[in-house]
Amino acid sequence: MGSRKLDWSPKPAHSPDGPVSREILALIPARGGSKSIPRKNTMQIAGKPLIAWSILQALESDRITRVVVSTDDDEIAAIAEEYGAEVPFIRPAEYADDRAPDIDVFRHALQFLAERESYRSEVVVHLRPTGPVRRVSDVDDAIDLLLAHPEADSVRSVSLVQQSPYKMWKVREDGTMEPLLRLPGMTDCQSHPRQLLPPVYWQNGYVDVLRPRSVLEKESMWGDTVLPFFVETKLFDLDYPEDIAPMEQALRRREAGRELLRAEPERHPV
Repeated sequence: MGSRKLDWSPKPAHSPDGPVSREILALIPARGGSKSIPRKNTMQIAGKPLIAWSILQALESDRITRVVVSTDDDEIAAIAEEYGAEVPFIRPAEYADDRAPDIDVFRHALQFLAERESYRSEVVVHLRPTGPVRRVSDVDDAIDLLLAHPEADSVRSVSLVQQSPYKMWKVREDGTMEPLLRLPGMTDCQSHPRQLLPPVYWQNGYVDVLRPRSVLEKESMWGDTVLPFFVETKLFDLDYPEDIAPMEQALRRREAGRELLRAEPERHPV
């Protein structure tokens, strides 16, 4: 891509009757390569290719106005188009290996759409195809949360950690240990009851929403100001073969119109 200066501000569509809906882009990144489960994005999960579930959820959203899949793989591209997504480009190989960070994928997609189509969205919804068990209402709520806070750069879905990082350690090169984190005003926080430690959350990949300025101006997938979107349902991600059966059960539960299971209460040994 060229280095010329572009205007990244969103261009709202208009009709003779006035403004229409905001441009909300869903971007679904899906590589052809996978080490733990080969070709998992094309694998049949609960009767559909894995990537199809996220595409259909994006299309079902009341907020999302465009669904784009970024892939380096022709088969994934064909499946994506079959299920209603757009594949306006094939992702370059340098952004498709297992070490490519998300920001390279998103920068490439946003720059391509801006330069080739003069398309700019107000926000971008990041839907990971390997975690398809999600409520569409949650996706819409996360979008609404960011739109309601123009000062925020992004919304990230989070869950409480199962083990507090304030009780974790690093091993030094000399074989001794040191705490991963320390708490000001609390000596030896690793030995305090967990109830006295600050709650900590991990980014769970359920749904993330960001403004293009985070990627294109701030070189970040979350920017400077991040809002939490708390997820209390049980989380599923396809990393290993043993993840398939419970994921299929959850997807069939969702298709039957039943509520997703809540996450099990956390159990802390210390």
